[in-house]
Amino acid sequence: MRDLFPDRRGRKEPQDKGEENFLKIGITYDLRDDYLAEGYGEEETAEFDRPDTIDAIEQALRDSGYETDRIGNIKSLVKRLAAGQCWDLVFNIAEGLAGFAREAQVPALLDAYGIPYTFSDPLLLSLALHKGFTKHIVRALGIPTPDFAVVENAADAEKVKLPFPLFAKPIAEGTGKGVTPASKIASQSQLVYVCEQLLAAYRQPVLVETFLPGREFTVGIVGTGKDAGTVGVAEVYLKENAELDAYSYMNKERCEELVEYRKATDGVAARAKEIALAAWQGLGCRDAGRVDLRTDAQGMPKFLEINPLAGLHPEHSDLPIICTLNDIPYRELIAIIVDSALKRLPHHHRGGTP
Repeated sequence: MRDLFPDRRGRKEPQDKGEENFLKIGITYDLRDDYLAEGYGEEETAEFDRPDTIDAIEQALRDSGYETDRIGNIKSLVKRLAAGQCWDLVFNIAEGLAGFAREAQVPALLDAYGIPYTFSDPLLLSLALHKGFTKHIVRALGIPTPDFAVVENAADAEKVKLPFPLFAKPIAEGTGKGVTPASKIASQSQLVYVCEQLLAAYRQPVLVETFLPGREFTVGIVGTGKDAGTVGVAEVYLKENAELDAYSYMNKERCEELVEYRKATDGVAARAKEIALAAWQGLGCRDAGRVDLRTDAQGMPKFLEINPLAGLHPEHSDLPIICTLNDIPYRELIAIIVDSALKRLPHHHRGGTP
């Protein structure tokens, strides 16, 4: 197990005079404001990006000497590809709007055109969005995760035999969507009611798992395969006026006032790192992301979920926050993501093959 921020090994400052990378990097993303303007709601668009996130990513890429091109969402990408455009690499943070494979749509399209991109491939992104399938595989890998059940209708909720308290959330959402104080459940009747509400609101199955009462951690990871390592662990500490028992949608949306992120370096945090890295490598995640864990009643950390397409706002998103806690500048984070992705490029490759 190693902490890691690889390109501190003699990496030149990206702004050194005369240093040019001569690569054209496109940027794909979903802007929250665009979807709000189309009539989508605040929670529906919670995972989409703010303009200053795109500004920060683009500036970091330019500081490293790359030429940049803002592409936008998948519809914009389709138009650009149809017009014959291509890029040496696409920095992809597009979350997509609909379906279990929504995060995989842009990578699948880029695969079809032979254009490389940052972060994980369509298979992993589709898997990781579905928390139930992910937990089956994580458990098969021998990684500790709380007992769980997948509820597809009210009858399934009535059949759940796990001991209370339980915790329920939509099976394929991020940014805490669908997580509220009602997610912690103390009885069978409450479980049925909450599951019915979530099924109706999110039109997808509900993940029900044993509630873990202890500390909550999020572990930042960079790199791919044997080159992957952790950049640090943040403990998610809920302040007095925050919603209790969970890193909920409201707590995440208002994290600046409701949440404190504390650098964690004790033995429990070290165990969380080991579990997180095992999950990252076992699932085949790439370039950068996060693993969320929580401790059980005995103080042992267990895997909750993995985010292979983590938010990248410099101050608001968890992965950059973890890096800041560990003295890793935002520019370096973006540089190592690109460097990790570039390792997958054939040496002769320059641009896609539309």
